[in-house]
Amino acid sequence: MKNELIKQAHIAKEKAIPKYSNFHVGAALLTSDDKIYHGANIESSSYGLTICAERTALFQALLDGNREFKAIAVVSDSDDFCPPCGACRQLLSDYCSPEMEVILSNKSETKVLTLKELLPFSFNEEYLK
Repeated sequence: MKNELIKQAHIAKEKAIPKYSNFHVGAALLTSDDKIYHGANIESSSYGLTICAERTALFQALLDGNREFKAIAVVSDSDDFCPPCGACRQLLSDYCSPEMEVILSNKSETKVLTLKELLPFSFNEEYLK
């Protein structure tokens, strides 16, 4: 399934709209019932309003009623890995298991981490009680 998720992230990357940076990012989020949601970055001239691929995939899945996720794959145009930014890590942490796999793939290799490895000591709902 890992290779299929990476393939789907590449398909999603083609949908990116990086109007200013020309940096394409794609994500594919796998639900517990094996449905895959695509996400791609969409930029605004006000960079703070730009949305990342990981968040577009997550938001689509959430709006579709999904609440359990197995993995997310993230790919970009870079020769290096493109890990989720801080905002994406936080949102993934809010809605996904700390043990969810985060699959990073560049042009020559793949790295698999857990969400907890990407965001140790995360701020979560326990702090809001």
